[in-house]
Amino acid sequence: MKWDILHRTRYDYASAVRDNANEVCLQPMASAEQTVESFLLKIVPPTRLTHLIDSFGNSISHFVITEPHTTLTVEASSRVRTHPTPPLSLTEPLCSWAEMLAIPKIAGAVDYLSPSRFVENSPEAGRLAQAATFGWDDAWQAVVALLAFVHGFLKYESFSTHVHTHMAEVLRDQRGVCQDFAHVLIGLCHALQIPARYVSGYLATEAASATHAWVEVFLPGHGWRGLDPTHNRQTDETYIKIGHGRDYADVPPVSGKYRGTLMHQMQVTVEIR
Repeated sequence: MKWDILHRTRYDYASAVRDNANEVCLQPMASAEQTVESFLLKIVPPTRLTHLIDSFGNSISHFVITEPHTTLTVEASSRVRTHPTPPLSLTEPLCSWAEMLAIPKIAGAVDYLSPSRFVENSPEAGRLAQAATFGWDDAWQAVVALLAFVHGFLKYESFSTHVHTHMAEVLRDQRGVCQDFAHVLIGLCHALQIPARYVSGYLATEAASATHAWVEVFLPGHGWRGLDPTHNRQTDETYIKIGHGRDYADVPPVSGKYRGTLMHQMQVTVEIR
């Protein structure tokens, strides 16, 4: 399927600010599952952009606005064609625990097994992961069990958390948004030594108004597979990936700092066709 995405972030400051330095992670990632046909990033006030690929393979754009300004608009336009691999069977055994536990020897897997800013290897996560997967001899079926557990254990509640909410708080309160569902699933996978990473992107639905978050787990013989704990399903052609990392802190859409007032308003709009 082919998708056009317009993602606009506008900041309105109570008084003029300056030295506004930002990093933008909004360019969809080219992969076997999607082809990026075009991408355009516009900044108002206009400024010079620099681009780099970070250690996770994400496309990052950087800019600094030194002169005083009272508004900032970051607008990303993307055209992406998705062609995902067929979903895996949810009932057939596909990966032994011996195969899964050998993965840390593969270069790059350590990052997706280690604690990060919003995900920890806690005793609580270990207890929940063991209980949710009790009796499963196949690692893939254990992952599917974790997916269903997180979907049922957490209540989706808009505005119940914020972008800096830690996985431990989500487990305690048993509620959150898609970012929190992803962090908890990653933590439970890590507790069982299953490599899992955070994915930022879009879910193309009529209600899409912001970025979405899901998880990719590594399965020997099948590579990284997308799982959406918010909707308890594997990803398909309606998922458009921007990038991935250990957790949200590695792939925020826009992040930065400036000199000036703390009082500001932010408005985000996403249009997908």
